[in-house]
Parts: sequence; structure tokens; C-alpha cells
Amino acid sequence: MLYGWHPVVQALGNTARGLHRLLATENAAARLEAEFGGALRITPELVRPSEIGRLLGPDAVHQGLYLEAEPLPAPGLDDLPADALLLALDQITDPHNVGAIVRTAAAFGVAGIVTTARHAPGATGVLAKSASGGLEHVPFVTVRNLAEALIALGERGFTRVGLDSDAPESLDALTIARPLVIVLGAEGKGLRERTRSCCDVLARIPFSGAIRSLNVSNAAAITLYALGRPGTGAQ
Repeated sequence: MLYGWHPVVQALGNTARGLHRLLATENAAARLEAEFGGALRITPELVRPSEIGRLLGPDAVHQGLYLEAEPLPAPGLDDLPADALLLALDQITDPHNVGAIVRTAAAFGVAGIVTTARHAPGATGVLAKSASGGLEHVPFVTVRNLAEALIALGERGFTRVGLDSDAPESLDALTIARPLVIVLGAEGKGLRERTRSCCDVLARIPFSGAIRSLNVSNAAAITLYALGRPGTGAQ
């Protein structure tokens, strides 16, 4: 269940996404026709905004679009490229935070987000809305045990960098080649001890102001900027 302009438009443009039902207001349908030149993969059902609101609830910002679609194919660890840039999420459960991380990951060309089946949000409409279309470009790799997945990635040559506000190593001092996996912990709890033990490097963001912590999605963006761009940390 996807809603909102960016999530629905990106899903409509993704041929890997099976489509079932598209509801659109008259204005939103006109925007879609202009966006795709009339070549939509599914014919929208024209409805009033209130009909979409009844399906989603009063707080959902749907922008006149609602799409029922198939889940995207989920790759396994072995399916990821040998030179991949990955994120791993250690019990980050808030769908707004995870959605924002997905959006940033899509902007920096992350090949996949490793997460566990438990203690992680599903690919819900709320997450997809927060990801603003990024869900179509960055697959989730769901594993049973995060520590075991990190060990397996290490055996494949991935450098595992854990973000930790108390780490002695500063993020801007790192020079790390791909393949690389950046490991993020939940706000407040941070990385679990077993997860920390599976990282090759623990690093902190070098803050210079009075506030010494950030929302995890903002921390992900800074870390990807520092390590994930071509020609910088990960190459």
C-alpha cells in the first residue's frame, strides 16, 4: 500500500513492481498523465480525496494518490555486488527514520540495506512515504541474525564500519575502500555489543557544536557523504 506523489510515481515507473489498483483524484490523474505522457502501466480509478482518506486515515498526506502493489523482490546477501556500498540497521524500528534512511541511501547509490526480520519495520506505506520513492531503488536484505550477516560480509571482504558516538576514531580520518557496510544503531541504545564486536572499525561523527548527537537518519546521511562518495573514503 503506497501513497503520496513520489512513492507512487517511482513505483509506477519500476517494472519490477507488480501493480494491482491505483486510485487517483482528478488533479492527481492529470499530473500522472503529464508525468508519463499518458503511458501508465495501470489505469487509475478516479475518486474524491475523501475516499483515499478513508482508506489511509486522516493524518496521511496522500496528495491524491493511492496504489496497491506487490512487494519488491528481496535479494540475499550472496546476490549483492562484490564492490557494494551497504547499510546495516541494528534494531532501528521507527518507520519514519528508516524511510528517511532509505531516501538518503538512494541518493548515495547504496546497493542494499541489511536488516533483520524482527525488530525492524515492514515496508509499509508510512515507510515508503518517508522514503519519498527511494524504496524502489534500494532493496532490503532481510536476515535472521545481524551479527551472523556481518560476519558473512566480512568473509566476503567487506569492511564493517560501526557508527558510535563514543568511538575514539573520527569519521573524517577514515580512508576505506569498497566493499563497505556502514552499521547504524537505534537512537538511545546505539549498537548492541554483539554488533559492535562484528565491526572492523568504530567511528564517530566529529561534532564541533553544543549538540553532540543527531537523529539516526541525519547521522546516516553524514556518514554516507563522508565515506560513500566516489573519490572519498570508499572507492
